[in-house]
Amino acid sequence: MEVILLEDVQGLGKAGELVTVKDGYARNYLIPRGLAVIADKKKKRDIEHKKRMVEEMQKRKLKNAEALKKMLEELSVTIPAVAGEEDKLHGAITKEKIAEAINAHGIPVEKEQVLLDEPIKTLGIFNVRIKILKDIEATVKVWVVRK
Repeated sequence: MEVILLEDVQGLGKAGELVTVKDGYARNYLIPRGLAVIADKKKKRDIEHKKRMVEEMQKRKLKNAEALKKMLEELSVTIPAVAGEEDKLHGAITKEKIAEAINAHGIPVEKEQVLLDEPIKTLGIFNVRIKILKDIEATVKVWVVRK
């Protein structure tokens, strides 16, 4: 019997998948517990349609992420800061300040996307990574200059 899983079932599949199981397993275990429903033609079409929609949405997300990566790779931001002797900053340049500087150029970036091991505490040029998607990162050149 073909069923559509409503929840992840260990050893069988993930939610939304169409799987073939023995009739007794479906009728006595999966369906009564709300883990699956019988797959008829309409439900199969609905699942295929949802899969296509998800794939299209993921393709669009990837395309937008690649465009954003290209824009970020070409970007160079300047952050003025007060510095003392030996170019040490009074304070630090944080993820938030870097995100604000990038946002000022019209590119939306959240501070959580800025990958910075520790705050910048000296004047200079720094390559800062920005996480766009799970597998896509861009590098932005950040110039920290004397105010």
